[in-house]
Amino acid sequence: MVAVESEQELHRSELYINREIAALAFIRRVLEEAQSHRHPLLERVKFLSFVSVQMDEFLMVRMAGLHDQLSASVRTHGPDGLTPEEQILALRPLIHETLTDQRRTYFDDVLPHLAEAGVQILDYAELTEAQREEAAAYFHREVFPVLTPLGVDSSHPFPLISSRSLNLAVSLRDPLAGELFARLKAPPTLRRLVPITPAGRERRRSAPKRAAFVWLEQLIAAHLDQLFPGMEIIAAYPFRVLRDADFEIQVDEAGDLLATVEQGLRERRFGSVVALLVQADTPTSVRDVLVDNLEMNPADVYELASPLGMSDLAELLDLDRPDLKDRPILARTPIELRRANGIFAAIQRGDILLHHPYDSFSSVVEFIQTAARDPQVLAIKQTLYRVGGNSPIVAALLEAVEAGKQVAVMVELKARFDEENNIEWARMLERAGVHVVYGQVELKTHAKVALVVRREGGGLRRYVHLGTGNYNASTARVYEDYALLTCRPDIAEDASHLFNMLTGFARGVTYQKLLVAPTTLRAGLMQRIEREIERARAGGQGRLIFKINAIVDKEFIQALYRASQAGVQIDLLVRGMCCLRPGIPGVSENIRVTSLVGRFLEHSRIYYFANGGAEGEDEVYLGSADLMPRNLDHRVEALFPVEDPTLRAQFSRFALPAYLRDTANARRLLPDGSYKRIKPPKGVPPFDVQQWFARQAPDLLDEIIAEPGTRPITLPGSV
Repeated sequence: MVAVESEQELHRSELYINREIAALAFIRRVLEEAQSHRHPLLERVKFLSFVSVQMDEFLMVRMAGLHDQLSASVRTHGPDGLTPEEQILALRPLIHETLTDQRRTYFDDVLPHLAEAGVQILDYAELTEAQREEAAAYFHREVFPVLTPLGVDSSHPFPLISSRSLNLAVSLRDPLAGELFARLKAPPTLRRLVPITPAGRERRRSAPKRAAFVWLEQLIAAHLDQLFPGMEIIAAYPFRVLRDADFEIQVDEAGDLLATVEQGLRERRFGSVVALLVQADTPTSVRDVLVDNLEMNPADVYELASPLGMSDLAELLDLDRPDLKDRPILARTPIELRRANGIFAAIQRGDILLHHPYDSFSSVVEFIQTAARDPQVLAIKQTLYRVGGNSPIVAALLEAVEAGKQVAVMVELKARFDEENNIEWARMLERAGVHVVYGQVELKTHAKVALVVRREGGGLRRYVHLGTGNYNASTARVYEDYALLTCRPDIAEDASHLFNMLTGFARGVTYQKLLVAPTTLRAGLMQRIEREIERARAGGQGRLIFKINAIVDKEFIQALYRASQAGVQIDLLVRGMCCLRPGIPGVSENIRVTSLVGRFLEHSRIYYFANGGAEGEDEVYLGSADLMPRNLDHRVEALFPVEDPTLRAQFSRFALPAYLRDTANARRLLPDGSYKRIKPPKGVPPFDVQQWFARQAPDLLDEIIAEPGTRPITLPGSV
């Protein structure tokens, strides 16, 4: 092994991948899933849609942040050595390349296969006469009444154009005034894909259902003469505007956090423009009008083939076409809950580990609902970050307060892009009498914790749910996450301290088991990495496995480099951004980085420390914190230990080895920052860890839990 000469060598910029380039690389991996024929057709459409969602957010947050730094004349650079200006220049062609490849995949691959399957997305020019009549009737009935054309001239100023809206730039000619310009917004309340009757004879009844659609903006463009009577319609060109979506809350100005967030949301809709997306055939004169009036840099105009805003392709997922979708999985209820007389009795018998979506989220809902209805329960406390609509969790909390229980809820108003939804929930809960707090102005509360206080046998017992994911029943079906149900007194005591800190005034809180950011989490993880380093230097075995969404923090990257140099074997399962370069001789040759992108969004964070490798001495922590400065220093996070030996062994000899075996969803990060698919040996079928968890793992887990220690659970490739 070639050792780095000094600690200072670990600061070299070539040892770090740029964060924004790493974020784009994740979007590229999602696009590759849209291109993969191993997925059913509508699942590939889902990935195409997700690329657009992710790219919008990247432009509105990450690129916007770089523009803000540039405007503020920031000259400093990150660990990778790139200044804000250098990053912007490097990112623009990568963004355009990704969006162009997305459209190439759509037109050359997905669209023809949809047509073969009986699902047509047609241009208006392709419609038959009968379809045009049907579309015209829809336009008059559903679209025309909600359209508002806005002319631009000396008496009509250029309108404010909200972020992410789809618009038409309309060129007109007036017999008296000459050429004119107007803007028309496609109503966001209407479906983008307008259904029409498929042309041709219907297939036999046993055939899959056929469907046909036309794009809303094309339908509008075909009827512009009805919106501008007496005018000659020259042409109409779709365009989208993306604006800076980040807003900062100044501590000294946030007297009312809810009102401050609401004001920030209003400002977000019309923040500075970071990107203008236009069709490639949009003439220079129209682009110039948009660029000048939007007061933006022409370099941030992206020319693309239509359709713009491909996230709306997700509407196709509503089709009743199970033949074009993934086979549904049957989410299970863990055996501990099935064989117990009630959920509290089950938790009293021992800790319960849930693995969503393979374990049903209904167990979490049942935990809160049972607490709401149980007359012995005195109080419920819970954090809410992203809740979703029609939340059964919120309904249960409302039921609890109506039953006279004390209910306290920490609603995070600053959860980006969920602020409006969370404001609505907060107001509804407050009206019902729930104690609602919004956390701290300078910190987001990202921890996922629920605490139930119950009177039993003359005393009080506390039950805790701790998770890696949100209390959102909808996303729990597609996000992979872990959760723990426990009544361990020390963990329950920590949960109480955490809520007291969130709802009241508390400093210097000491936690027995939880690692809590921003106070103890960074130091707690670092101390455990250093312990592996010392063991390896002393001649023992060092082993780390982290399954996380992102690793950006320079201090932790350097710690992992030092661990590798000491001989610690390190596997990092990093779904998204990874700024660490693995495989560099003398620095990171003992580090392997794998990204898993598949049917379910790998969302759980698992921190595994071998701690010498002795039976029962290893440590596993779960939570929602990534190795990023924002999680470690600017959020309230909580990592919780898995202390039950049987549950802990599930990670060391069962779950983590399975993740490391994947050859269907996995890509290996190379030292140059590129990713390469991991393929099985010749003649061996790919191993899909998600399918395995869905199909094979549940029965094995039941056997292990029913009779712990009676059989080995080691898998090939175990840690």
